[in-house]
Amino acid sequence: MSSRPLVLVIGCGSIGERHVRTFLATGRIGVVACDNRPAIRQQMTERYGVECVAEWTEALKNPEITAVVIATPAPLHVAIAVRCLESGRHVLIEKPLSLDLTGVDELIALRDRSGRYAAVAYVLHFVPGLQAAREFVRAGSFGAVRHVAVNTGQHFPFFRPAYREVYYRDRAQGGGAIQDALTHMANAIEWVVGPTTRVFCDAAHQVLEGVTVEDTVNVTARNAGALVSYALNQFQALNETRWDFHAERGSVRVELNGQRWGVLARGETEWTWHAAPVVERDHIYVAQAMAFLDGCDGKPNPLCTLEEARQTLRFNLAALQSWNENRPITL
Repeated sequence: MSSRPLVLVIGCGSIGERHVRTFLATGRIGVVACDNRPAIRQQMTERYGVECVAEWTEALKNPEITAVVIATPAPLHVAIAVRCLESGRHVLIEKPLSLDLTGVDELIALRDRSGRYAAVAYVLHFVPGLQAAREFVRAGSFGAVRHVAVNTGQHFPFFRPAYREVYYRDRAQGGGAIQDALTHMANAIEWVVGPTTRVFCDAAHQVLEGVTVEDTVNVTARNAGALVSYALNQFQALNETRWDFHAERGSVRVELNGQRWGVLARGETEWTWHAAPVVERDHIYVAQAMAFLDGCDGKPNPLCTLEEARQTLRFNLAALQSWNENRPITL
């Protein structure tokens, strides 16, 4: 018998495998993995020494499993989360929460009735530079944020070489740049400055071979009193993400790949920089796993709530609608 509780990771694609690895790295919980592909089950057992089962519903019969990570394609998230909450488990759901709003309000109500913890894995909440910038912005010494500029891109085939074979190729499975990559950025900005109220989006398939979904997106939006611009592509040579928050009395910048954040007060000519190192990519996922376990124990943490994820889902849907209809959408 296990000497500690277990978390069940449902779906062991690239992100599910990362959850297996990083939950083990917390040292606080054991892992049972689940995948319907025999070769993947064998890999999980060989690489991490964990039990890997084919049926998650059968796995829930194990009373040592106290929490579940749902890393399946997005159309399955809500239905699986409902079953897990009904069984008395805490749940961490991969982003996006879903592909439409069907059942989302009911899921939130079920969470409240069940007394279990539920959150959504928008992992940018655990980037040290963004955390520090958010704290600075919200302290208000520069006044209200009035403009935000997000510039982000990478050579996606380098980081996700199997993108042609997985959900990414199919918008109905959560694919395309809007639902896969832009949603992270939108959630991060909403976390810092507040919910989106208006979206105007243009997008296109520009470069990525072997798929037809959009790989490039431009969005102009409003979040509370701020105008926000997003520029994103998934083919550029440079792997870079930069967030600029321009407030009434100064600017705050986060350079994700530069692992630093800085402030520039009005009247100053030089940025004041602060180091914000991420030693390696798993670091922020381990922090996310630790936060989820804290949430299961009733402790406060910076994970994305179901309500925040519902709001970001509204952004996703508005961006897709705006692009399709070539008009701004009010949320």
